[in-house]
Amino acid sequence: MTNRFSKKQLLLGVAICASVQILPAFAQDAAPQDAAAQDSASSGGLQDIVVTARKRQESVQDVPVAVTALSAEMVQRQDLTSIEKIAARTPNLNVGRASNGSGAQLTLRGIGSSSTSIGIEQSVAIVVDGVYYGQGRIINEGFFDLGRVEILKGPQALFFGKNATAGVISLTTADPTSTPEFKARAGYEFKAEQAQIELVGSGPLSDTLGVRVAVRASKMWGGYYRNVADPVTYSTFDIADGSLEGHGATPASSQAPGEKELLGRITLKWEPTDRFTATLKASGTHSEVNNSSWNYVAYNCPSGVSQLNGYACKKDFVTHQNNIPTDIAANFPFSKKDGQLYNRYKSWGITANLGYELDDVNITSVTNYNWNNNRWACACDFQSSAAGTWATENSSFKAFSSELRALTSFDGPINLMVGGLYQKTKRTFDQFIMFANIEDSTQSAANRYLATTKTSFTDGETTALFGQVTWKVVPTVELAGGVRYTHETKDSYFTQPYNNAAVTGIFRDQFDADGLGEVTANQTFNNWSPEISLTWKPTSGILVYGAYKTAYKSGGFSNGGINSKFSADPLADLTFNPERAAGFEGGIKTTLADNQLRLNLGLYSYLYKDLQVDFFNSPIFAFQTLTADARTKGVELEFEYAPRAVEGLNIHGSINYNKASYTKFPEAPCYAGQSIAEGCNIVLPGGGVRQNLNGTTLSVAPKWTGTFGVGYDAEIGNDLMLGLNADVRYSSSYLASGFGNPDSRQSSYATLDAGVRVGSADERWQVALIGKNLTNRFYVTGVVDGPSTGGASGGATSAHADQLGFGTLPRTVMLQLTTKF
Repeated sequence: MTNRFSKKQLLLGVAICASVQILPAFAQDAAPQDAAAQDSASSGGLQDIVVTARKRQESVQDVPVAVTALSAEMVQRQDLTSIEKIAARTPNLNVGRASNGSGAQLTLRGIGSSSTSIGIEQSVAIVVDGVYYGQGRIINEGFFDLGRVEILKGPQALFFGKNATAGVISLTTADPTSTPEFKARAGYEFKAEQAQIELVGSGPLSDTLGVRVAVRASKMWGGYYRNVADPVTYSTFDIADGSLEGHGATPASSQAPGEKELLGRITLKWEPTDRFTATLKASGTHSEVNNSSWNYVAYNCPSGVSQLNGYACKKDFVTHQNNIPTDIAANFPFSKKDGQLYNRYKSWGITANLGYELDDVNITSVTNYNWNNNRWACACDFQSSAAGTWATENSSFKAFSSELRALTSFDGPINLMVGGLYQKTKRTFDQFIMFANIEDSTQSAANRYLATTKTSFTDGETTALFGQVTWKVVPTVELAGGVRYTHETKDSYFTQPYNNAAVTGIFRDQFDADGLGEVTANQTFNNWSPEISLTWKPTSGILVYGAYKTAYKSGGFSNGGINSKFSADPLADLTFNPERAAGFEGGIKTTLADNQLRLNLGLYSYLYKDLQVDFFNSPIFAFQTLTADARTKGVELEFEYAPRAVEGLNIHGSINYNKASYTKFPEAPCYAGQSIAEGCNIVLPGGGVRQNLNGTTLSVAPKWTGTFGVGYDAEIGNDLMLGLNADVRYSSSYLASGFGNPDSRQSSYATLDAGVRVGSADERWQVALIGKNLTNRFYVTGVVDGPSTGGASGGATSAHADQLGFGTLPRTVMLQLTTKF
């Protein structure tokens, strides 16, 4: 028996045994109880969590949607203050932090979007206070002082619109309190040597106006990863006079990411009557790290060592990257003068939420404006060598949106929701790249050492109308049907303003003689996304549901692509089609044993058409976004047990089976260096070699995932409270590559999070110790082929590239002090 199999068997056994142990409590529920037992049973039990999965407040057990809901208390206790931390404790959800492109690969139930293109929206939509944030850079936001977190699984187009083909992560920030409350929290994380302070003030300013102000600041003196690169000499060949010049590239910061961040939010809530509520939230983020690709690890290399500089490749929290040579950095656009690598992210947003309650109609308006700017300097071969590649980028995104909806609450069997959305967006993008050891001393100081530059923008406009009818067929049966119509336009532009003369045979100049140096695209998309669900409540505490759902994700434009001389159709290279999903989901949600036991079972099967797959087509030296068909299907079982006989005890867990694979990808890209015998044997009529990936597993799609956890809170005398929690998350193995590369396989793993806290019973103070990934397991949640490694695909002999994975966080332990008054 292998170690991997035994871990899986152990996880399933623990969860099943726990369920078996819980069932007697349910069986005994109907038995007579004496007075003492009744008194004991009067406390404890499960806490209900309210969610907004259908844009209305409902119990998580009453919605026909598979939801993982996290309360404000759980978010605080486990320090779930980022998308990555939320994913690290949620089965079937993975987040890969990337250096360039969109900045992230978010995957839910095996469906996600690669990180290599900044123009591709994520298939897992991020919604904050009712507003859609589509950019992968959203993971750079620090989410703190939250009211709740909801992970909605499967397509969610009807209520959340485009780009929710895999699901939604919905975050709701905390509102002002009805009484004055002030909270201060200080923390220190030992691995990264990070100090953090958080201040919250909340309360009424008058009888009708409340305010909440929250601020968090943090600084790292160390980091999660060690950079152990050696100094390298980058030698450039001057094409003007044929001279050679050496430039010293020092190692990047030895401790990464060395993060500094400042976050703030102010909330005003005005309730002049019991019918009208106006909430205004304004927030800002400023964060900077000392290396944009600080988590890129060469974890698997064909010969065991890097093909660029010979160091050992292994699964560890170690990188090898160098700064831009100082003499070049002095004039390199958007580089720090000393050449230090970095990623700086800034954002701000403002959201106005208005609610008006008529006798039978609730009207809601949500209006938002948000802006972010991201700048970085990257060692973009991710394992620096004497033939290194460095680049800088400056990109901004801004969006205005306004949604208006009305929900009826008639006494009759039929009720309606209708709404509309308008959104306008703009992305601007500039990138500057140095590679191939070339320079041109006849150029300006800014261009002298550059190989190529890119500039691009996309203006987007979206109009959507949606509606749903709910019909109480009988008091226990509800039929709901709705549809969302989306009309979308995107106007884009791309050019390469400067190319070193040595690479003009590869990159088209802006005013290239063939007239293809400037690419413009005017795209229009229209989509109807219907949905229907049927729910049955045979008795209190039991919900049976089934649903047919569809979804749509934007087509678009790859702002960070390449206009290659080898490509006859650069417009086709830079544009891509929309992604669509359709399928069925059903299940049963139960709350049993006098609100002590929750058992939920769900099944799903979805087909994805034109799943967007981005890749680098090396023969024509261009990024292209292809589309493929896929299916994801599975079963999810979750339980939670909170016995009244042991107040403060909570046992919870889940077991999930998911099969996500391509159903139609007959001419898929080969992975780097894949040989004919390995399947790279389909010769295209126009040239090039491909492979057939029909039936191959999707990227980051483990078949089995699961969790098991225990939490306990109890009084320990002298008005003190003790809290304990421990949670295990398990994943079976998966391919990190979307192209079937066996070298990318991540083996099965289990992580352990645990915490202990002691404080006063009135919550005036608390001391907590919070540990994450205590098994210190290294695993990757995305991958790229190592640039300048491997060989051509489709040959008789394989020549695979080094695998550079997006590593997650190592073991972290935080000491946290909180006071509340």
